[in-house]
Amino acid sequence: MEAVAAAAAKDKDKTKAKQRYLKRKKERRKVNKKSKPKPKLRLHRCLDSRMMQRGGGGEEEEPESGVEEEVEEEPPTKKRKISIEPATQDSTPAPAPTVSTPAVSAPLTLPTFPLPALPNPPSKSTLALQGLDRALVNAEIVPASRTVSIVDTDADRDQGTGGTHLGFSEKMRKRLVDLGITELFAVQTSLLPFLLPFSPLSKALYQPYNPPPDVCVSAPTGSGKTLAYAVPIVEILSSRIVTRLRALVVLPTRDLVLQVRETFEAISKGRGLKIGTATGQHSFSHEQAQLVGDHFTSLQGGSSKIDILICTPGRLMDHLKETRNFSLQHLRFLVIDEADRLLAQSFQDWLVQVLQATRPPKPELKYTLNYLARAAAAPSVPPVPDALSPSFLHLDTDIPSFITERKESSCQKLLFSATLTWDPSKIAALGLHDPKYFIVQGQQGEGRVMKGGRDEEESGALLDVVMEKFSMPATLKEHFLICTTYQKPLVFFHLVHSKHILNPNDAVLVFTKSAESTERLVRLFGFLREAIEEARARAQVLELDSSTNTNIVVQAYSSDLAAAERKSILEKFKAREIHILVCSDLISRGIDISHVSHVVSYDAPVDMRKYVHRVGRTARAGREGDAWTLVEEQEARHFKIMMKDAKHLSDVKRLRIGEQEFAPLVPHYETALSKLKAMYSRS
Repeated sequence: MEAVAAAAAKDKDKTKAKQRYLKRKKERRKVNKKSKPKPKLRLHRCLDSRMMQRGGGGEEEEPESGVEEEVEEEPPTKKRKISIEPATQDSTPAPAPTVSTPAVSAPLTLPTFPLPALPNPPSKSTLALQGLDRALVNAEIVPASRTVSIVDTDADRDQGTGGTHLGFSEKMRKRLVDLGITELFAVQTSLLPFLLPFSPLSKALYQPYNPPPDVCVSAPTGSGKTLAYAVPIVEILSSRIVTRLRALVVLPTRDLVLQVRETFEAISKGRGLKIGTATGQHSFSHEQAQLVGDHFTSLQGGSSKIDILICTPGRLMDHLKETRNFSLQHLRFLVIDEADRLLAQSFQDWLVQVLQATRPPKPELKYTLNYLARAAAAPSVPPVPDALSPSFLHLDTDIPSFITERKESSCQKLLFSATLTWDPSKIAALGLHDPKYFIVQGQQGEGRVMKGGRDEEESGALLDVVMEKFSMPATLKEHFLICTTYQKPLVFFHLVHSKHILNPNDAVLVFTKSAESTERLVRLFGFLREAIEEARARAQVLELDSSTNTNIVVQAYSSDLAAAERKSILEKFKAREIHILVCSDLISRGIDISHVSHVVSYDAPVDMRKYVHRVGRTARAGREGDAWTLVEEQEARHFKIMMKDAKHLSDVKRLRIGEQEFAPLVPHYETALSKLKAMYSRS
């Protein structure tokens, strides 16, 4: 029993010793964990150098907690042995052994470099001028306010044109005065001295060795562009002896062809010039008989009965391909009016073929060798060439043509438009020779020309044109109204009947988006007038008696009508027999009707160019006019953005009309609308 008790006491002592040992072992682990260095993180030297620079003065900076510098590792050594003395129950833990850390040398610093930065983007003006022809950059900016009086005998000298002679004869001056033209506008005062210089050699019909420079003109609508090219053409061609086709005027529409012909006939009265047109209005054989003299034999020089041809591009191409002896080799002037529209439409590549017909083909060696052989065998005087132009003489085998001889076409190209294109690709397709640009601008373009450079205002005017900031006549007032689709006819009828846009002596042009819209609006207007007259007969429209005029004559004008009918309608409108002419964009370009005081865009235009040409039908030649645009609610955002991009939004005033103002018209409008629906449902 004593042995068993002794063994139990001994096991108990061993258990206590083991517990003390485990406790010391746990404490040593804690101490070693605290004194053991933490894991190293490898950082780039540049990070250390930047941290030292932020610390200042190149002094070492202690790393943040948990992060130590990267140092070179020492070669591995043997593990240190730590002796543990036998501990007693009341003994205290021994201090943990310290581990020495090797000294760290200061890292080398690298120079810092600035971060890369993006360059400033180019301005809109710089981008707009990129790729433009140098002739366009050096364009002549003409203030729209410049005018010259031609009433006096010496008025064509030094009247605000810098001492430049206007160039036309006394006979032309008297003819212009007889027509009621007493002063010339800006585009005319600039272009006439250029096309009619004082030197008589520059007025020659043929200039094969020194062809005249071409001209591009950008001027607002109604500024007198037709007269600017009609006067020089008549003056220069009046010296001709033999009738040849020497002037070709290309226009986009038939109506504009008739108007330009009237201008030429009025100016050239008494000069003996023969003017013809080709629009497709008459039969093809009838036009052939009017243009050329011989249909059966082929003549190298062509045969023409007219001096000036005014035509549309489609009909011109028909005559170039099908009419025998129709030749353009004698052309002295090629006028492209409304150039932006004609250049945008191909018409069977009419421009390429017309330019090719005016240029002489390259001379070939066989012509020269053939002539020398004939001259050596039997020297004789060569026969008279078959009416060939000087630049086409090498086509005749009996006329010498030397290899070093270079002859060019004498045709001078004249381009006119209120929204002339500045697309380099389209301008390059014209093959312009030493072109001269004239830009007529309003108030924003009235700058002065500085010697040795371009004035800032003048440069701004050029940028406005290139970036399509179109100039409007100073006498034009512009308005727009926002309404719903249902209210748009009511708003238009209210404007008419409340005399906002129609006085006894006024004429109104209304533009719609299509021929169908034109016809539908005219019918609706007629039904509304009938409804008002019926209600007035029943004495139910007393509130409209003072402001409603039912004697307004409204007529539709569109491409659906025959040519003779359109001509008759236009003559009645000019004679003030028709008060409101509702039309499509058929006559939005070039048509000049002097008494048009209001232009209404019943359907808002989709682009700025169309807007410019529409509103240009009024406020022409210095007269006053108003332009109204009815904008539906879903179109308002696009319309405002379009005006803002053209920097023209501030010039268009918004007019607000409350529903109570046109409320008296609502019952009559609903009656007219029901009649219109019934008519279309039956048809």
